[in-house]
Amino acid sequence: MSFKAREYPYIKISKKAESSVLQGHPWVYDGELKEITGTPENGELVDVLGSSGQYLGTGLYNDNSKIKIRIISRNANDKFDTAFFERRIRYAWDYRKTVMGNDTNCCRVIFGEADTFPGLTVDKFNDILVTQTLSLGIEKRKDIIFPLLVKILSEDGMKIRGIYERNDVSIRKLEGMTENKGFYNIEGLPVPESTSVIINENGIKYNVDFENGQKTGFFLDQKYNRLAAAKIAKGRRVLDCFTHTGSFALNAAAGRAEHVCAVDISEEAVKMAESNAKLNGLEDRMSFKAANVFDLLPEIPKSEGYDFIILDPPAFTKSRSTVDSAMRGYKEINLRAMKLLPRGGYLATCSCSHFMRDELFRSMLRSAAFDAHVSLRQIEARQQSPDHPILWNVPETDYLKFYIFQIV
Repeated sequence: MSFKAREYPYIKISKKAESSVLQGHPWVYDGELKEITGTPENGELVDVLGSSGQYLGTGLYNDNSKIKIRIISRNANDKFDTAFFERRIRYAWDYRKTVMGNDTNCCRVIFGEADTFPGLTVDKFNDILVTQTLSLGIEKRKDIIFPLLVKILSEDGMKIRGIYERNDVSIRKLEGMTENKGFYNIEGLPVPESTSVIINENGIKYNVDFENGQKTGFFLDQKYNRLAAAKIAKGRRVLDCFTHTGSFALNAAAGRAEHVCAVDISEEAVKMAESNAKLNGLEDRMSFKAANVFDLLPEIPKSEGYDFIILDPPAFTKSRSTVDSAMRGYKEINLRAMKLLPRGGYLATCSCSHFMRDELFRSMLRSAAFDAHVSLRQIEARQQSPDHPILWNVPETDYLKFYIFQIV
């Protein structure tokens, strides 16, 4: 084909990068660019060529980033106009309707590379969309993408009241962007007065503070894992560690647990969890505590009678270099939980770090069980909910590990 006719600069990449791209990975890293023809602009399109000059795809270029190119298409006939992005959004939304059914009051609409929108997260909280944009190329195209999101969802009878940008993350600086947060202005939509919204997940209501809450305001990826935990909770005394805004604890209480104690180091998170309990009329079977889980677990006497412990910690590692220390942290809390539980008790435990690979997590659990002198009877092994799809050719999309065990 004629690359001049496309009017994009084109870049030959190394054989190592070519192999990765041919296997379906969309990223080309710093040091993998071998020959540049034309003058690529940051945030704009470039064609990617293999070592013999064959077309591999078209991507968004950024010299500021370690990820120099993020491929968004492997079709040389694509035109990257409004119609292109509308097709992509419709494809993503049709997928959610298929895998989530009617369970779309709160869900992830766009999951970055898994939906071929590199660096873009879009979460739907009832009638509010919360976005996080971590790539310059998508940032430059948000004036096309964001109104299309409103249009497509509205056509399905889901009137969107506003879009809130949660771009208050330092990684944007690595892309040459500034941090910011606030409502995105869309013609015809008045700016909402509040930065909180009530959502309904698994029949439980939550007040989501999407301005100040972690990430986009609420963690949607554990939706069905919470239901799995709720099935175990009936009649049990449950200790929910790292409760955040109370999601696992509330599901356990709604699952008719005898009592649920929700613990988090953040007093603000605990207050929000308690507020959510009252919102659902579940406060009578729940208690709340602001404490460091690492310190709390060894202090709890077995006489407290907890026979179901839930561990949903934040990511202990966000890079390969800290995996070993993360392993120690995961082992410590799991070991202490196993020691506290009686024989026949239950443990739900997870990791939300991509770098804590499943085989490492399982190895850590085996080691903790050995040291606790217990055996683990696996009940379920789960991952993130399907609105956070996993692409096998993009390992970064596979991050959540969730296990339920009986202690024997």
